[in-house]
This record gives sequence, C-alpha cells and structure tokens, in this order.
Amino acid sequence: MKEELFTRLEEIYPDLVAFRRDLHKFPELSHTEVHTPKKVADFLTNLGLEVRTGVGGRGVVGILKGTKLGKTIALRADFDALPIQDEKDVEYKSQIPGVMHACGHDIHTAGLLGVAKVLSENRDSLAGTIVFIHQFAEEVIPGGAKFMIEDGAMDGVDVVYGAHVSSSDPLGVVDVRDGNMMANGDTFEIEISGKGGHAATPHLTVDPLIVGSQMMLNLQQIVSRQIDPLQSAVVSVTSFQGGDSFNVIPDKATIKGTVRTFDPNIRDWVEESIKKIAVSTSDTFGATATCNYVRGYPAVVNNPEETDRIEQTATELYGKENVKRNPPKMGMEDFAYYVKEAPGTFFWVGGAMEDYGDVYPHHHPKFNVLEESMLYIGKLFIGIVLNYLEKEKNVPPKKE
Repeated sequence: MKEELFTRLEEIYPDLVAFRRDLHKFPELSHTEVHTPKKVADFLTNLGLEVRTGVGGRGVVGILKGTKLGKTIALRADFDALPIQDEKDVEYKSQIPGVMHACGHDIHTAGLLGVAKVLSENRDSLAGTIVFIHQFAEEVIPGGAKFMIEDGAMDGVDVVYGAHVSSSDPLGVVDVRDGNMMANGDTFEIEISGKGGHAATPHLTVDPLIVGSQMMLNLQQIVSRQIDPLQSAVVSVTSFQGGDSFNVIPDKATIKGTVRTFDPNIRDWVEESIKKIAVSTSDTFGATATCNYVRGYPAVVNNPEETDRIEQTATELYGKENVKRNPPKMGMEDFAYYVKEAPGTFFWVGGAMEDYGDVYPHHHPKFNVLEESMLYIGKLFIGIVLNYLEKEKNVPPKKE
C-alpha cells in the first residue's frame, strides 16, 4: 500500500507544483490571509473531507476519517508570507510588492495538500483519523497556533507532526532531534529619550544615538560574559533608529531585537539583564530609557518516542546516511504549542537549490528551495501515518 501511495503522490506532483507557485506569486502576510485559506479550504472540500474554516481566526482544518476506528493524527503546515521584496528571477516571482514566501510555507502547504489527496483516495484502508492543520500567521507574535488550538484544532488528537523545509540542507536530508528542537523566542524594544539639538553643538545635547550605540555594545556582553558557554542564548539587535537629518541630533532613538534561549532560568536572566542595561546605560549619559520585553513562542520540545518513529521512517525511506541528529536550532516556531497538547515532533527536510549560487538563507529576498522537497516531506508524512496507525490500531483512541 505504501508504495502505491508514493507513486500516486508522484503522479500528482505537477499539480502540487502549480499550487505552490500560485501561492508564491500571490503571498499574504500574517493575520491578513484571505485568499490563501480559501484556496486551501476549496482543495480539501473537493477531496470530500470535513472542513472547518476561520479556525482561530484564519486557519483551516480538514478531517479525514478512515473507515475503521483508530487513533487520531494531526499534520500541520503553515501558509503565511513575510514582508520582504522578492528579488528572484523566476516566472513565479511574487506579484505582491514587498511580500514574499521567504521561508517555504508555500512548500509546506502544497505538500500537505498532496498528502491529503493521496490519503483521501485510500480512506477505506485507514484505521483512524487524520487532521490536516493549515495554520495562519506563524511568522509573527502572537502566531496562529495558539488561537487554532483554543478553537479546537487539536481536540481528540493523539499525536502531532510538523515539517519544515531547509534551504541549506541537501534535498531529502532529514534533520530530527528529541528534546529541544527550536528555541524560546522573545522580542524587546528600548526607547531612549535624550535631549536633541544642533549637530554643531553636541555638548548642549544628550545624544540618544551615542547612548544607543553604547547600549548595543553592553547588550552583547550578556551572552559573552554572563551566560555559561555550555548553555545556549542569543541576543540580537536588529533595528536601531533615530533622527532623519544630517545636522540635527534627535531627541529619541529606538533599539529593537530578539532573544533566543532554551533554559527557563536563562530566559529570565536575559530579560532582567536587558532591562538593567537599558536603564543603567541611559543613566550614565543623563538620558532615560523604557524597555518593552515581550515573551513570544516557547521552545519546541520534541517527544522522544515520536522522534524515534520519524527517524525510523525516514531511515527506511531515504537511508541512514540522509537522517541527521543535529544540534537544536535557535529559530522559533509556534509548533511548540501543538506539542504541549499532544506528543509529537517537529523535523526539517532538505531542499537546497542544486547551484550553490542559488542557495540563500530563510528570510532572504532571494530565498528559494527545490520543489521536489514536497515529495520528500509528503512521503515522510504518509509513511508516519501508516506506521503510527498500524502500530496503534489496537489501542483505544483518545477521548475528547
């Protein structure tokens, strides 16, 4: 049965490519998705699935029930884009100015729809239920996962899996890891208030740009001098804004950035340190500062048993040499909320472009991945579904 399903997935691959390219040409930002969820819902409805729309806001959930009783598996994909100008020279380049799929969410969505189509055509052979979670707004805080869960997307689910394409790993390489996989992700914004004036008389001002420059240097010492080198933490300043004239020292400047950690105690320490540095550095120069620190997604913590299951399935499909257990990644993912509701695991599947000159990191204006990655993700999802339902078929399903 498995090989027949894989063959069918390959047969519909051109349709998946077309769907992916349509999403890529017409991307939608987080929390503003309108056409994308409709396209997804229409696709699932045409398969004869039970479909819910507007889940948690803009999410879509498709439910496929096999003809026999069994466990319930959730598979998740995200479909929002990023506020980045697409600079690729391809025919499916984004047609929406300043918006593009720069993280592979179009690949995730189209690939999971392919899985839904193949499995729906074989529902008579399925002993259990598959829930296809198509999530909005993964790229921003707060993301869509929490809202979809609150709206029942995970009700009755026994196990959950999520995949992410990687632009840096070769096609088909699978990266799995139990325990910490993705980091806690927080944001901070520091507003520095000084005293502006003429650039020719800086001694009469309290220059917030000077204060901010020193503050950025001080912030870098949190990780390099306050955190155990054997622990993981990132403090990155990503924005420093103030003033708009060559001869005016501004009154205010703003610093924005992100923090990534795994350990809860380190997370607390970093937050407190940022706030202290903001105040003490400003005081030194006679300025004032306010710090707004926002806790974002929790860390993605993979279930060991389900990670082993993914590893075993990936090894059977793609060979042991293509399955890696790499260190955790410092990126953040609101898949973290799903694995708080049910055992599950989040994994990466390679899709790097063949020409090294075409390989760019996620969130880059020239980001792209090989579309064949949809087949690798799809086959892995199908393999996991069959593996799980077969091994758990005599176990009573979870009560809602």
